[in-house]
Amino acid sequence: MTITRRDVLAGSAALATAATMGGSASAQTRAETLRQVTGNAVNTLDPTMPGSTREAFGISVNVYDRLVSFGKKKLGNGWVFDPDTIRGELAERVVTSADGMTFTFHLRRDAKFHDGAPVTAEDVKWSLDRAVSARSLAAAQIQTGSWTKPDQFKIIDPFTVEAKVDKPDRLALPNLCTLYCIIFNTKLVKPHMTAQDPWAQAWLKDNAAGSGAYMVESFKPGEQVVLRRNDHWKGGEDGKPAHFRRIICQTIPEAATRASLIEKGDADIAIDLQASDVPTLATRERVKVVSTPQFNAFTMVAFNTQMAPFNNVKLRQAVAAAMPYQDIFKAALFERGAALFGGTWTEGPDKAVFPQPMPLKTDLAKAKQLLTEAGFPNGLDTTFSFNVGSAAVSEPMAALIKESLGKIGIRVDIQKLPDAQISTLVTEKKLPFLTETSIAWLPSTDYFFRNFFTGDQRWNYSSWNNAEINALTAQARFEQDAATYEKLCKRMIAVLAEEVPMIMLWQPNQDAVMAKTIDGYVYGYHRQVDYRDMKRV
Repeated sequence: MTITRRDVLAGSAALATAATMGGSASAQTRAETLRQVTGNAVNTLDPTMPGSTREAFGISVNVYDRLVSFGKKKLGNGWVFDPDTIRGELAERVVTSADGMTFTFHLRRDAKFHDGAPVTAEDVKWSLDRAVSARSLAAAQIQTGSWTKPDQFKIIDPFTVEAKVDKPDRLALPNLCTLYCIIFNTKLVKPHMTAQDPWAQAWLKDNAAGSGAYMVESFKPGEQVVLRRNDHWKGGEDGKPAHFRRIICQTIPEAATRASLIEKGDADIAIDLQASDVPTLATRERVKVVSTPQFNAFTMVAFNTQMAPFNNVKLRQAVAAAMPYQDIFKAALFERGAALFGGTWTEGPDKAVFPQPMPLKTDLAKAKQLLTEAGFPNGLDTTFSFNVGSAAVSEPMAALIKESLGKIGIRVDIQKLPDAQISTLVTEKKLPFLTETSIAWLPSTDYFFRNFFTGDQRWNYSSWNNAEINALTAQARFEQDAATYEKLCKRMIAVLAEEVPMIMLWQPNQDAVMAKTIDGYVYGYHRQVDYRDMKRV
């Protein structure tokens, strides 16, 4: 269904006559409402369900609380989440044992669910048991922090919960900050549990049972979600409820329509407009743009290292030397991001952080030499694939790559594939040469390498199986000494640069385009809008 500008304005009129949540007859004012327009849709209220959209993730952050969450820090002209700072959310205090294996969470005594019921250790225990046990997205994520079974979570008293890992995992506590580790109101959920659905997944898909800053007032999957402020929530920076009384998150498929609504003042924020439109919008009187390099994301070109001809490291190095880096950065992304090419180091990186600019530059003479050394003096034929949903960026990228590789004798056939098809082919490891953008919620170097460069998993786009990398990541995960960890990470990055299973291109900006009266936007690890600290000034 396409929602028109008339629908948006009709929604505004209806909202303006709605009573406030306290039952007052006073009108709901425009100033008290935040309207987000998005090209994609909220398809569930349970973010742990397979197939949940990123927009569903964003809604859940505002409706549900977790035990802990990330802090924030300044980056560029805006705020971003800080993975190195963890603060309490439902937990007023967290005590970590000396060996780093046991975490004791002391719950806030004043924390209440939306129906007024207190948040108790029983709710926390059931919710974390669900996270590790249900067939959902949650289990796959939090096992990266060594959370794998219900007996790791123990009730100490009605307001104290203990969580224990078998080894001191550096990502144990950060994983509990992620939006999958939400705490449910068990009194609401348990009546909907059945033998066939022991975790009430069917009911929670369309119903909420949270304690967060906002309650769900209405939900039309694929069209619109309206949230109402929870006046009893005190989790804001100033210990007060959220600023906006209501939130409207509305699906508007056309990017041009979304841009127009923001410019005209009929909507307040959009985070998924075309990169080519953002510079023009930034000049508009009523609009401001907060551009944040997605420091936990990356766009890349991947080779299938288990498939000929790209199982040949010399060939991968040849293609890397022939890539027109600066040209595609400018033509495809309008340079709206942070480049991950052009690094100046040779023997090894100066820093242990990843992603970082790799020592990659365009050198056609070197590329031709490497192509000959690889055994292809007369070139070769291959395909280059990308997702049709990313065509605005990937199409100009593909054309420039084809042109540049053609100069050294590599003949490229471009394949523009539907979302579902390319997802299946990536999962089945059937594409030789492709581009994708991906993200790591927990941007530590060993997490990046474990997720994207090891194992027979979907996110190992290159199907890379390097014995040294496998050993390094296994050691780094549990390494407690900072100097040793840094050494391990630097070695991982050096091996990646030499073997080139993947060419890192850039970290795209997240361009949040909003009314000039909106303040408090924070770029989150989930790349969605967190309404809780936002306000109208």
